[in-house]
Amino acid sequence: MSESSPQLFPTFDDPLSFKRAVISSIIRRFTTGSGIYQTAIEGLNLVRNDTPTDTLYSVYKPTLCLVVQGRKEVRLFGERYVYDPLNYLVISVTLPLAGKVIEASPDVPYLGALLDIDPAQISQLIADSSPVGVPSNGDVRGLYLGSTDGPLLDALFRLLSLLDSPEDISQLAPMALREIFYRLLRGQQGQRLYEIAVVDSQSYRVTRAIEWLNNNFAEPMRIDELAKYVNLGVSTLHHRFKAVTSMSPLQYQKQLRLHEARRLVLSQSTDIATVASQVGYESQSQFSREYSRLFGTSPLRDRARLRRSG
Repeated sequence: MSESSPQLFPTFDDPLSFKRAVISSIIRRFTTGSGIYQTAIEGLNLVRNDTPTDTLYSVYKPTLCLVVQGRKEVRLFGERYVYDPLNYLVISVTLPLAGKVIEASPDVPYLGALLDIDPAQISQLIADSSPVGVPSNGDVRGLYLGSTDGPLLDALFRLLSLLDSPEDISQLAPMALREIFYRLLRGQQGQRLYEIAVVDSQSYRVTRAIEWLNNNFAEPMRIDELAKYVNLGVSTLHHRFKAVTSMSPLQYQKQLRLHEARRLVLSQSTDIATVASQVGYESQSQFSREYSRLFGTSPLRDRARLRRSG
C-alpha cells in the first residue's frame, strides 16, 4: 500500500490490528514529533508523543479521544480512566481534567486523534436519524470509555484519508464525521451523548450550568440562582450535576479557578496575590493552600520549577 495513496482495507487475519496500523501510518506522516497538530479538517487534531509525559492539567471541551498506539490516563476528581487502542474516551461536557501519556517510546509513539464534539451537531444527527436506537445503561457521567470496533476505525480511516486529498474535505469530511458520531450514539454508552444533546433533558440543563460556570468562574456563585437560571430545583441540580461531573457545582467552580490559576502562574510573571484575585479568591493564603492540595506544590515553587526546567 502506498503511503501517499491510502486504499480500502483488504481481508486480514487480525483486521482491527491492521486497521490501527494503517491509521497509525497516516498519523505518523502528518506529525513530526511530540505535540498536538491541527489539521485541514475542522475539529480534528492529531496527537503524538514519543515518550511518556508528566501530568498536564487542563479544562477539556467535549471531545472524542481515539488512540491507535500507546496508552493514556486521565483523572476526574479522583476517578481514573485509561484508554488505549481498544478503548476510546468521550468527554461529553466541559471538564477540568489531569492527564498523562503512560505508554510511548520513540520507536512506538503514542498516536491518536482528537475530534471536537458539537452538541448541536449531535442533536441534529438525532433528529435526522430518529429513532436512532440509543442504548442506555442509566449512567450519566460526562466522561466515559467505549470499545473501539471495526466500523468506528473504518470511519476514522475515511476521515484521515482526506488529509491526502484536501480538495475533497469540504464535501466528504462532514459525512465521515457524521458516521463517527453516529457510531458513538449507537455504542453501549450512547445515552450519555444523547442526554446532553436533547434540549430540556436534565443533563442538557446541567450542561447549561456547566457553561455558565465556565464563563463566570471568578464570580461568586449562589446555587439557588444557578438552579433558577437552568430551570432546575436546587437539590435536583446538585444531584444531577454531581452525577455528570463527579463534583458539586462549588467543587467544579474551584477546579476551574485553580486550573486557570495554574495557567496564569506558569505563563505570566504576575504576582501570586494578583493571580488569586483574578480567579476569584479573596484570601491569598486560602488560594495557596488549595493550589498546593491539587497540584502538589505551592504557586511560587511551581513557577520556580518551570523556570528551572526551561
